[in-house]
Amino acid sequence: MRDGFETRKTWPFECLRCLHVWEEQYVVRNLMDDYGNEVEIWLQSGVPVQPPWSGVSCPGCGAYHVTSFPSGYLSRHPELVAAPEPEPVAWPHPAPAPPAVERRAPAPRTPLPMRVLVAIGVPIVVFVAYELYEGLKTVAHPH
Repeated sequence: MRDGFETRKTWPFECLRCLHVWEEQYVVRNLMDDYGNEVEIWLQSGVPVQPPWSGVSCPGCGAYHVTSFPSGYLSRHPELVAAPEPEPVAWPHPAPAPPAVERRAPAPRTPLPMRVLVAIGVPIVVFVAYELYEGLKTVAHPH
């Protein structure tokens, strides 16, 4: 890598789940390799990171459903950042307690063997009854 320069960029974000608004500071290194290709390296605290448009998560709730604002947007709209920073999320989340629901006893069910007999027996009875009816009809009125 040869020539390059650094710029500092501030990206404002909003979580679309909990509506938390925050900014993240980045240093962007623009470098040119020996073949003339331009390369951008995004850094936070000196550590290479993904660009802000890929994979940002909310520091409040951990959601990845995040949108960004134009640069300088939050400085023009201070009412969006009036809320204090939330505590970082500890993973895994403890499962929230389910609401208390009064449970009724389930309705008594017919035992499985009886249901199987009914499911098989009813079609057989209908078939046999139809055949008997057709047989009696031909005996009573021969052609």
